[in-house]
Amino acid sequence: MVYKRSSQLFAEAEKVIPGGVNSPVRAFKAVGGTPIFVKSAKGAYLYDEDGNRLIDYINSWGPMILGHAYEPVVQAVIEKAKLGTSFGMPTELETQIAALAVSMVPNIDKIRFVNSGTEACMSAVRLARGFAKKDKIIKFAGCYHGHSDSFLIQAGSGAITFGSPNSPGVTAGTAKDTLLATYNDLENVAALIEANKNEIAAIIVEPVAGNMGCIPPNKGFLAGLRQMCTDNDILLIFDEVMTGFRLAAGGVQELLNVNADIVCFGKVIGGGLPVGAFAARAEIMNYLAPLGPVYQAGTLSGNPLAMAAGLAMLQALDSDRAIFKRLAEKTAYLAAGIDKVLKANNVTFTINTIGSMISVHFDATPVIDFQTAAKGDNETFKKFFHGLLQEGIYIAPSAYETWFITDALTYEDLDFTIQAIDKISKTF
Repeated sequence: MVYKRSSQLFAEAEKVIPGGVNSPVRAFKAVGGTPIFVKSAKGAYLYDEDGNRLIDYINSWGPMILGHAYEPVVQAVIEKAKLGTSFGMPTELETQIAALAVSMVPNIDKIRFVNSGTEACMSAVRLARGFAKKDKIIKFAGCYHGHSDSFLIQAGSGAITFGSPNSPGVTAGTAKDTLLATYNDLENVAALIEANKNEIAAIIVEPVAGNMGCIPPNKGFLAGLRQMCTDNDILLIFDEVMTGFRLAAGGVQELLNVNADIVCFGKVIGGGLPVGAFAARAEIMNYLAPLGPVYQAGTLSGNPLAMAAGLAMLQALDSDRAIFKRLAEKTAYLAAGIDKVLKANNVTFTINTIGSMISVHFDATPVIDFQTAAKGDNETFKKFFHGLLQEGIYIAPSAYETWFITDALTYEDLDFTIQAIDKISKTF
């Protein structure tokens, strides 16, 4: 395929935007080459500035669960834009989408809308600390909760250790209140709790990890976290920015029947516009200003265009609960096809799936945490990525990202993808 126009646009972007992109993974640093500039999208397909059509498996990193330019969402935004794009005042729409979200998700009474998943997770942790009157949190290596300072922490040298910042600009003082645990390892979490008795306000976790590839929780892992939190007066925060309204109408809480104390949302809840949210039972949410002492605010929170898009998306999902079964079936079909052709071509790999999330790891070790995810052969992944791109298929330009299946994908698209993987894997 020809990417002349994209290359020109990237060169122009680099002059005025750091790295030429507004989010680092878009820069193709992990895979090499030049980023693709998108001109438009419809259904399951992207159309780039050079006129190429690409089958899309990132779907704006998750929110396009019904496909790009989904007509009810587009029309809702258009009609709302005609009435004004922002007011900084309450609107009826905010209450409508809040009521619908609360009705769909288990174990929440109230929800507050913000502008991104990062903001939702940052606010949830602040609320948890204020409510619990404790300072420390536990997060898991490889789980990404946005770029707030508290979350940009890497592992220390021991199992029970304070984190250290892994981005300049994050202070050691912030890092010391973030304890790093190993995903899917309850013993590790228990040790951290024991070593920091009565100091931990919250445990925040992606209940299904999506930022080290797709990694489902081991059986009993989430239930074990729930019990530890209950036993130790710790709030459990589920970061469902990726999984909320995608794996089930009620997210992972519904899918795996484990309740969190606070839940964070993004992606699907905005229908493709910048929206985040966090929710909990009334006792916790009422601790927020203006009712309580924990301050959180946002001029564009509840923006009418974003609320219109999100409401149209949630209404579509709420009225068609069978979509989650359809998506899971498509994902399973794709996984089985990839498994068959990679085995036939003697490629070493592991595939993880849950619901409409899937990832391919080029290592034989089961991928259950960040350490095992990091064992993947990145050189093979680069060949895989660029091979698919040449075949007209777009996956995340990073081995540490999940793919997202959309309802707009046809079985013909899936067969084409499987055949393309068969073709390129013969060259590994």
